[in-house]
Amino acid sequence: MKRVVVQIDGGHLRAQARRDGIEYTVDFIEDFAHAVVAKGEELSRVFYYDCRPYQGETPLPVSGDLFQFKSGGGWLDELASRDYFCVRTGLLKFRGWKPKSIPLPASGLSDHDFRPDFEQKGIDLKIGLDLAGMFERRAADRIILVAADTDLIPAMTLARHTATQLVGIDFPNSPLHGEILSHFDIMREVDWPKPSLRD
Repeated sequence: MKRVVVQIDGGHLRAQARRDGIEYTVDFIEDFAHAVVAKGEELSRVFYYDCRPYQGETPLPVSGDLFQFKSGGGWLDELASRDYFCVRTGLLKFRGWKPKSIPLPASGLSDHDFRPDFEQKGIDLKIGLDLAGMFERRAADRIILVAADTDLIPAMTLARHTATQLVGIDFPNSPLHGEILSHFDIMREVDWPKPSLRD
């Protein structure tokens, strides 16, 4: 039985799920984490990385009226209470307003033509540091990495110097591609999990 740790980049998983029209909930994340574990593997821990919602007040782009971003991050606390889960958070930075579509309307421009632009900070660094630490400590026989950011490649290359195997995940109808692909030892295709029956 191989011991496995699962690392999930929440932004990556959320984008893939929403592309396929899947509601992104705590139950879904938990079901997905268990679905990537194969027969003959024993789950030791799930590290989930995401940012809490942005909180703050800023002027709207056209009217200049103040808009209040309100927190709704209680779901991360709920996820952290689930078995095997460790939630690691980064910082969400507000970068301004972006047009919802281009070109912008020639007339009648309104606040509704824009959407907030956010940037995650610190997520890749935490994933990379945790990944490197697990290689050094031999914390698992396999690490299942649900991510696609090439910033993780320096940490991933450490796997070549250890006995730990690094497993990548191909989503339904969306296989990984590009430079990061060659840094995984094993690629695993998964189907979206069916909802679990819960009390």
